[in-house]
Amino acid sequence: MNERIQIGGLQVASELYQLVNEQVIPGTGLASDKFWADFESILNDLGPRNVELLAIRERFQEQLNQWHTERADQPHDACAYRQFLQDIGYLVAPAESFSITTENVDAEICAIAGPQLVVPITNARYSLNAANARWGSLYDALYGNDVISEEGGADKGPGYNAVRGAKVIAYGRDLLDQSAPLLSGSHHDAVAYCIDNGALSVTLKCGDVATLKDTEKLLGYLGDTKKPDSILLKNNGLHIEIQFDAEHPVGRDDAAGIKDLYLESAISTIQDCEDSVATVDAEDKCSAYSNWLGLMKGDLCDSFDKGGKTLRRTLNADRVFSALDGSEVTLPGRSLLLIRNVGHLMTSDAILYDGGKEVPEGIMDGVITSLIALHDLQGNSPYQNSRTGSVYIVKPKMHGPEEVAFTVQLFARIEQALGMAERTLKIGIMDEERRTTVNLQACIREASDRVIFINTGFLDRTGDEIHTSMAAGPMVPKGLMKQQAWINAYEDWNVDVGLACGLSGKAQIGKGMWAMPDLMANMMTQKIAHPKAGANCAWVPSPTAASLHVMHYHQVNVAARQQELIGQPRANLDDILTIPLLGDIQLSADDIERELENNAQGILGYVVRWIDQGVGCSKVPDINHVGLMEDRATLRISSQHIANWLHHKICSEAQVLAVLKKMAVVVDGQNANDPVYQSMAADFDANIAFQAACELVFKGSEQPSGYTEPVLHRMRRRAKLSA
Repeated sequence: MNERIQIGGLQVASELYQLVNEQVIPGTGLASDKFWADFESILNDLGPRNVELLAIRERFQEQLNQWHTERADQPHDACAYRQFLQDIGYLVAPAESFSITTENVDAEICAIAGPQLVVPITNARYSLNAANARWGSLYDALYGNDVISEEGGADKGPGYNAVRGAKVIAYGRDLLDQSAPLLSGSHHDAVAYCIDNGALSVTLKCGDVATLKDTEKLLGYLGDTKKPDSILLKNNGLHIEIQFDAEHPVGRDDAAGIKDLYLESAISTIQDCEDSVATVDAEDKCSAYSNWLGLMKGDLCDSFDKGGKTLRRTLNADRVFSALDGSEVTLPGRSLLLIRNVGHLMTSDAILYDGGKEVPEGIMDGVITSLIALHDLQGNSPYQNSRTGSVYIVKPKMHGPEEVAFTVQLFARIEQALGMAERTLKIGIMDEERRTTVNLQACIREASDRVIFINTGFLDRTGDEIHTSMAAGPMVPKGLMKQQAWINAYEDWNVDVGLACGLSGKAQIGKGMWAMPDLMANMMTQKIAHPKAGANCAWVPSPTAASLHVMHYHQVNVAARQQELIGQPRANLDDILTIPLLGDIQLSADDIERELENNAQGILGYVVRWIDQGVGCSKVPDINHVGLMEDRATLRISSQHIANWLHHKICSEAQVLAVLKKMAVVVDGQNANDPVYQSMAADFDANIAFQAACELVFKGSEQPSGYTEPVLHRMRRRAKLSA
């Protein structure tokens, strides 16, 4: 990037200036010169505070390192440690009880519990698929993965297998019996469905006619009442469409002619500008902003080849059904879209200000993504996103209430600059840094009239746990981390504090990602724990996973579960502050080697695609060749873990380097069929991706808060220049 446009005191990359002036601003009613002048004013006023907040992070880390180092040979004193955190201001005094007052929140945030997708916004096809995943085929989701066993001749293909199809149909009937039970009999025995005098009439194979146990679960239909094309049901705020077609390959094998159960699935989607993307310069940022613009204006499209055919993706329209009273029922055809900005750490040379300083990337994201969202607010799209006039911005990696307050201040300034009503910009607080966790109530209080979301994130939170206590001692192996006292207390604490602050019925309390997209049977067994814990959304890695995970919200009424949890004893802060140290656990040489290999393979498998191909999130084979969704959070924990063991001499630099080289060969082999893949082992000294992985590990304790972005961005820019 060489060409810049000078406007006032700003030097703006030409591609960004062109995007904003020619595509974003037209239709918003804003004047270009005033926009850039207001942007510069925000940067000049808030840029210094951004820098100051980062310095506070470093000061706390230095104090923590010193405290632990001075007590290196002493048993950990939990009481003294907590007092120390209070004395230095790391742990703030609890605020008085309060309830959030956020207004103008869409039902997908405050009333409907269900899956939430997170998708890299730089990939238009994925962004569209995620936005359209509000509805999904249960039959397709079940047929194509391991939720349905292949035993008894029920293999997946090729072609349609009627034995497997019968298992899928039976699974669907179980869902209907659970979510919309009949007053008598079972959906398994249904041979015909119709609407009779405004009620569902189900003919059973014994000849009896049954209706719904709860008649209010029937909302509408398509086609003729006597022989409908589909029937619309509702349970726990979620919709199920029973689709009929006796001529369909599936419907003709079904006694009632049901061809599919179409489920309301991904209720909301986070379009991600952060951990799942690799945006290191103005060109990359313009790609992200352009796709967000297409979503907000409703004209984003993408074409791709599949099976010799060119397919075109666009946004789905809303879905319209006939209501029982003769009117219409219109349901959203798309997920409610949130936008995740970057955090406070990184800067970007896409804009230079104040004599040549790089723009804080989080401020730039806030201004430009909000500007783009004006198109939705002003009705410039045929597809409305927020029906309440709000913009939902997820803000990651904030450390404590001061940083939340800074984001609130930024949002207020953006609203003024863009002519938005006060508190249009809502904030999702990612509870993924230790100082935010232990001060969560105070963090929520700072945004009490804007907060619409708190969410736990195990991987980033673990990375910060390791880095924060880097000097305290060696950490337990990663496989034991979820068994530690702090992690369970952290997950419960997030829900407890959220409910105590009045989020129920007003905001989302979320849980983290299911990272194994090929292991859906395990997801269906384990992820029901999230709604049972009182979380009204949880992250899933794909539209298919959303159509499966949504069944958990049919089983669990989250609003009722939250009411059961309110007032119960809160998770223990002392448990959260318990450092996951190795302690008396004895590790053999083989244990250490296996842990290093596992971490190193994961680091290299992710970094090589990030650096060489600019892929910020993808399914990466682990050391056992199981595909895992990897992003910067997984990289952070793995690199910090090795850095911690190096710091405490559990392993040596020579040993780690040997393991990295060994695992590079493994990763090269796993990518052998990728025609654009560049081998690391061919030349370790020259390969930028391998060098990036080494720096993340060997200089891991020096990285700010253990973040990987500074190294990744620098090395990716090098790779782009050398391409």
